[in-house]
Amino acid sequence: MEHFILQAKAVADPTRIRMLKLLEGGERCVCEIMEVLDVVQSTASKHLNILKAAGLVESRKNGTWSYYRLAERSREHNRDFLKFIALHLNDDGVITRDREVLTRKEKRTCRERGGRRTV
Repeated sequence: MEHFILQAKAVADPTRIRMLKLLEGGERCVCEIMEVLDVVQSTASKHLNILKAAGLVESRKNGTWSYYRLAERSREHNRDFLKFIALHLNDDGVITRDREVLTRKEKRTCRERGGRRTV
């Protein structure tokens, strides 16, 4: 039950929901997430670490760059949380705007954005 509560708390925050919705489109560099959500590195780090601790996202490093994606190797109830989120909020104005911003900025690399390297 403890892990379930940890996940429920992780998805109870609007910024973390927005992050999960962005990651539905695939792996993202931290700098992309920061730019779309208009948050500073410390805020992005805090939220991504909570999602990671809950088992909802995974990360990898490529040199000095950090990338996040939805958890692929997750427990059944992790997948249930992610499925629930995937089915909902797709027509929400904030989520729609985030996706539009991401689409406009996707063509730029992290270096071109001046993005942060690690979280």
